[in-house]
Amino acid sequence: MAAPTRTPGAGHPTFAMALAYWFRLGCISFGGPAGQIALMQTDLVDRRQWIDQRSFLHALNFCMLLPGPEAQQLATFIGWRLHGVRGGLAAGILFILPGALVLLALAWIAAAYGGVPVVAAVFDGVQPVVVGIIAVALWRLGRRTLTGWPALALAGAAFAGVHALGVPFPAIVLGAGAIGAAAARLGSGAFGRPTAGAALDADPLPGPWRTVRLVLVFAVLWAVPVAAVLALLGTEPYAGIARLFTTAAFVTFGGAYAVLPYIAEAAVDTYGWLSAADMIRGLALAETTPGPLILVTQFVGFFAGWTAPGGLPPMFAGTVAAALTLYVTFLPCFLFIFAGAPYVERLGRSAAATAALGAITAAVVGVILNLGVFLAEAAVVPEGRFDPLAAAVAIATAAILLRWQVGVHWAVLAGAAFGLVRAAATGGL
Repeated sequence: MAAPTRTPGAGHPTFAMALAYWFRLGCISFGGPAGQIALMQTDLVDRRQWIDQRSFLHALNFCMLLPGPEAQQLATFIGWRLHGVRGGLAAGILFILPGALVLLALAWIAAAYGGVPVVAAVFDGVQPVVVGIIAVALWRLGRRTLTGWPALALAGAAFAGVHALGVPFPAIVLGAGAIGAAAARLGSGAFGRPTAGAALDADPLPGPWRTVRLVLVFAVLWAVPVAAVLALLGTEPYAGIARLFTTAAFVTFGGAYAVLPYIAEAAVDTYGWLSAADMIRGLALAETTPGPLILVTQFVGFFAGWTAPGGLPPMFAGTVAAALTLYVTFLPCFLFIFAGAPYVERLGRSAAATAALGAITAAVVGVILNLGVFLAEAAVVPEGRFDPLAAAVAIATAAILLRWQVGVHWAVLAGAAFGLVRAAATGGL
């Protein structure tokens, strides 16, 4: 699993230099995947020259084909190219660790003090802001993705399947991918065409047994810690956590927003770990912390342990549950990079893979629309009562984000202030 031959002319940082950079990146990686990728472009390609532009773009295209957070996987890939497996592990782990620690503390505050009037007022003000944020994400993704009637039809079918028929999200992903691949085999470019280019590296491809060995190693790395937690602490809620978030890790195409309806439905309706309002709070907190948005799964996991501690102190159970959630969520990300990195160029030039991803992304638009409906019901129509002020805040948030490109974290902070002012005006504090 050694890294490929380095590109001539690229920078040659020591491992200590790389460690310092990856930790810094993990602390300042606000702004979602677009901002995180732009930051790596500026730092690693333009300033430090640790990777050349062509390799960076090929790696980015590869990561966008994978399930999981593309910015975190891009960092993992670059770390692997620089220092092999240890470099990939360092880059990927440090990309998420600072945000995970911050979100763990915020999850505890939400669970332990969410009923305190001041804290509750903050969260209530944030909820409609999150609805506006999701509306903007839906608009931007849809405008870029739904460029023809096949994509529009697939998005509509995905929304109907999830919202009206209850089709599981993994089935939506698999079905959309199959439709895209089939379209490519028929010569259709309805869901995208691959990009041509020269080979990324001159290194020979590894044999198939390398992938088999990697899959076996990662299967053991998944099974042993999960089995240990279940044996020591019992199955509830840890078996459900391992099952739900491992499945989610393999179907997170199109970003965290795409898989959140699947997670929310299971966490809220099936397991009862938290409420829909708590789910919105977790999403808002994840939006304001560094690292990938999929860290919201850690918030859900913490609530799972807090709600069902099984005789353990809730803080301890919540922390273990959050750690288990992080582990099973991100472990597959490393497998995808280490197993697929030698095949970057071939995957990026595959018509079937490109069309499958395009079809999945189109379907994801419909799934995100379902997420918006789910969260809007909780934030704008709480307990069946329409809240016109909350609706106005959601609409204003979307308009401001679209018009002035305000950072999402500022919108969340403004929502918190709105909640405090509203609670004070109505005597809720």
